[in-house]
Amino acid sequence: MSVNIVTNNSGKCHLALEGLYDVYDPEIGLNVVDLGLIYQLDFDEDEKKLDATMTLTTQFCPMGESITSDVTRSLSGSFPEWQINVNLTFDPPWDYTRISPEGNQFLGR
Repeated sequence: MSVNIVTNNSGKCHLALEGLYDVYDPEIGLNVVDLGLIYQLDFDEDEKKLDATMTLTTQFCPMGESITSDVTRSLSGSFPEWQINVNLTFDPPWDYTRISPEGNQFLGR
C-alpha cells in the first residue's frame, strides 16, 4: 500500500482506509484510495468527529455525488459513533500522479 494521505492519527487512518478500499469510482473501476482521491483524514477524539478531505478526478465528475456519499457511508461504518464530515476540494486538482502503484498496475499503466 502506497498512499499519500495527511492524517493526525495513523491508527485510525488505517481503519478508515480499510473501508474506503471498498469505495469505487464506477467509471474507472478503481477504489478511491488507490485512485488518490482521499487527501486528508483528521480525527477529533474528544468530539468524535472525522473530517475527510477528498477530491474527484474532475470538478464535473458525473458520479461525484455518488462517490462522496459512498465515502461518507464507508467512514460512518468504520466509525459508527462519530460525526463524519466529507469536504470536497479541487485544490490541488487531482492528476494521474496521485494514483498508487497498485492502482497503476490495475489500470495497466
